[in-house]
Amino acid sequence: MAEKKKATKAASTKKKTKGDGDYGADQISILEGLEPVRKRPGMYIGSTGPEGLHHMIWEIFDNSRDEAMAGHANRIEVSVLPGNVIRVVDNGRGIPVDKHKKTKVSALETIMTTLHAGGKFGDGGYKISGGLHGVGASVVNALSVYMKAEVHKDGGIHVQEYSQGKKKAAVKKVGTTKEQGSIIYFQPDPEIFKESTEFVWKKIVTHLRGQAYLVKGLEINVVDLREHEGDLPDTYYYYDADIDVPTQSFYFEGGLRSLVRFLNKHQKPVHKHTFYVSEKVNEDGEAVEVSFQYVDDISSRIFAYANNIPNPEGGYHLTGFKTALTRIVNSYAKKNNIIKEKDGSLTGDDILEGLTAVISVHLREPQFEGQTKGKLGSTEAKGMVETAFGKALQDFLEEHPDDAKAMINKGLLAMRARKAAKAAKDSVLRKGALEGMTLPGKLADCQTKSAEESELFIVEGDSAGGSAKQGRDRRTQAILPLKGKILNVERARLDKMLASEQVKNIVVALGTAIGDTFNIENLRYHKIIIATDADVDGDHIRTLLLTLFYRHFKQVIEGGYLYIAQPPLYKIKKGKEQVYAYSDEEKFKVLKDWGVEEAETTEEETTEDDEEAVVKKGPKAIISRFKGLGEMDANELYDTTMDKEKRILKQVTIEDAADADSVFDTLMGSEVAPRKAFIVANAKLAEIDL
Repeated sequence: MAEKKKATKAASTKKKTKGDGDYGADQISILEGLEPVRKRPGMYIGSTGPEGLHHMIWEIFDNSRDEAMAGHANRIEVSVLPGNVIRVVDNGRGIPVDKHKKTKVSALETIMTTLHAGGKFGDGGYKISGGLHGVGASVVNALSVYMKAEVHKDGGIHVQEYSQGKKKAAVKKVGTTKEQGSIIYFQPDPEIFKESTEFVWKKIVTHLRGQAYLVKGLEINVVDLREHEGDLPDTYYYYDADIDVPTQSFYFEGGLRSLVRFLNKHQKPVHKHTFYVSEKVNEDGEAVEVSFQYVDDISSRIFAYANNIPNPEGGYHLTGFKTALTRIVNSYAKKNNIIKEKDGSLTGDDILEGLTAVISVHLREPQFEGQTKGKLGSTEAKGMVETAFGKALQDFLEEHPDDAKAMINKGLLAMRARKAAKAAKDSVLRKGALEGMTLPGKLADCQTKSAEESELFIVEGDSAGGSAKQGRDRRTQAILPLKGKILNVERARLDKMLASEQVKNIVVALGTAIGDTFNIENLRYHKIIIATDADVDGDHIRTLLLTLFYRHFKQVIEGGYLYIAQPPLYKIKKGKEQVYAYSDEEKFKVLKDWGVEEAETTEEETTEDDEEAVVKKGPKAIISRFKGLGEMDANELYDTTMDKEKRILKQVTIEDAADADSVFDTLMGSEVAPRKAFIVANAKLAEIDL
């Protein structure tokens, strides 16, 4: 430490020379054109991983969608071409191609190569828009190894090509056309997207389906042409060749009402009519659109959007919705004597139980919190929603008294359950927090008190728990064994959940509490690792745990704290050599590297210990198939599943909340028919271990 201080003092008295620590005009870098985007891509698209890669599509699509929102287009096609090229087509007005007064070049070139140029600023071509506030096309251009704009406008076809944000040549008229609109091609630059430039079909389809609901009357077609390079015509507008390719088409006249019905397709509605209102609030085109329906469930599903941008963290539009809903429902219930004075009022939580709702606002100048636009910060949205939605809800309740009564009775049921659960919740949570409830007896806690360093392994069974406790790094790794299958919490109320010893142990071990007292800041471990056996029972236990975390600890998943352990499937021995294989592919590779060809597995070759002796062209190899973590001794379990240097963990993420919600409803809910249909449809994808 003394040497370090001495060196620091010497450095401070050393005479400065040019370029050695001084800070003047020479040290100021000026990035021209789109260089800032290539230098810091994460600032513009969030990341250079899969999310940022797909965000490139959203940015180009959003420009076409804004044409539709403004009433100038009604059809958009998104194609994935060979080489992972994206093609986006619309039948809008077409990007302007005339000369821009300020830049002295075509408006098309200005839009595609200049940051903060577009029809979304000041008195531009759009009153309401989404995207990156008009910088989307130029950002995608900067991050693409190839890009092409083809504009069909006023009878002419105008084309310009680019690479890494720079034009290859001037805008050129190449022919005549009867079409009107724009076609944009782009190919992501592998220098930027080092992880992968491969687009995921399901991700594209899911996102664009949601956009079709948000712009009623807009037709969106998605086409996967990656396997048909030689079959594609040289020029075409919308793809209509007679080739069997993956396609999805979306068109919803009902707007958000259609979306709510889609979200509730596996649920039992509480009332007959789906609420819906769509109202423009001023001449600037600002508008409010809301739809909701109650279902026989205890969870709520509320999705908020501003200018078609999802806001998973809510914002002022969501606040306005909740305020109006609570006020209007309570007022109607008391006025019509459905709620007695002695019962008091329904709380916001009571009224939200079982609610599926979508709130969408269109704002002239939306203000978002954070780079990802996860939360709407425009205060005026609260009043807009509260007024437009509140009036429409009041009319709805008056016009549909049977629906109103069913909705309020649903809230009353939630109120009674809330009061019944209060004693259980207080005793488990408040007592635990305030009176020092001891940690679960089965929990072998770690020594460090730093949550950042701490890991909690939730393991299946006492035998695996015993091995894990013996083999773990006691300083940073805690072990909580589970006995059998935990409660399915998909439709369980809090009092029933907390009556389950295993659920209660998990709640207390995490330290965050649950329900309205949940606090992510109190999370005791920043890595929570689910470790179950590689069999049907293990899969079921893992699904039950994921249901618990998704429904009651979603912030743990969103914070990136939840993982699934990937123990090996095989132990392969040849003489004194021993390796672990985590998949069949790894097993085959090991055997090939050892000069051993695996014989076909037969009943005779498999011993009672599930070991397979393989002798073919070379020395004998013994393959052991692990069925459970409890079969491993402490050293094996640590080496394969717990050692931070060697283990494989899968981080649990929520890519699409609506899709995730639907899957949990289908697989873990009380309705049998949707689950049966899901199993039948996906049976061929199952890997069955006989």
